[in-house]
Amino acid sequence: ISILGSAFISVFFLKKTMRTADILGGTLTITGIYLLVTFAPNVPQELTARQVENYLVSWPFLVYSILEIITFCILLYFYKRKAVKHIMVLLMMVALLASLTVIAVKAVSSMIALSVKGEMQLTYSVFYIMIILMATSCAFQIKFLNQAVHLYEATAVVPINFVFFTTSATISGVIFYREFRGAALLSVFMFLFGCLLSFLGVIIIARNKKEEHLQIPFIDCGHIPGQKLTGKIQPDSHSSCYGTLNKEDDSVKRQS
Repeated sequence: ISILGSAFISVFFLKKTMRTADILGGTLTITGIYLLVTFAPNVPQELTARQVENYLVSWPFLVYSILEIITFCILLYFYKRKAVKHIMVLLMMVALLASLTVIAVKAVSSMIALSVKGEMQLTYSVFYIMIILMATSCAFQIKFLNQAVHLYEATAVVPINFVFFTTSATISGVIFYREFRGAALLSVFMFLFGCLLSFLGVIIIARNKKEEHLQIPFIDCGHIPGQKLTGKIQPDSHSSCYGTLNKEDDSVKRQS
């Protein structure tokens, strides 16, 4: 929605030219979103604190967590020690943190919803653990994503971040909440196909779009041909040669 909204605003309000690639990318994105919504697991799941605790200690999530922590530490080492601030390094760290955010947000929202309905879940320690995890992962996501936007063009950051974020969120949901357990093979295939179409659409929309920078004309005084004047910055306005560069610099002599 944010990608399509940005394209709409740029064309109708900023008077940008709509390209054939924009139409093709928008069509692919909308088609992919439709497939995502249609074939995504549609199993209502109200998570209790006990269920979240069981998911946290399940062996698939523990293996996934260990691999994610190792990968994040390796990326963080190159980021901190080697000063590697490549766009892929930054956005991969954002994606790894995003997977934790997705897990924590669903757990917190489900426990709050159950508490409102009368099944108190806020007395469990796992609820506050998830809130801390959600806030921490969001804060560091903003840090790395903000740095990526400062170092690289938004037209490069947006599609890569979209692909990484969606992929990590899907994988974390499948592993932690087991959302595709018992799903038909066709539904899984169409869901993944919808992801692929969305990725292609966003990449096509953002491809070859360069940010327009304001062109400010200026004169580099260090490259002006002629003799340099070091005796005086401003020539004498009363001289007959005002505005010219004299070989003898008579104006300087006359003033002295």
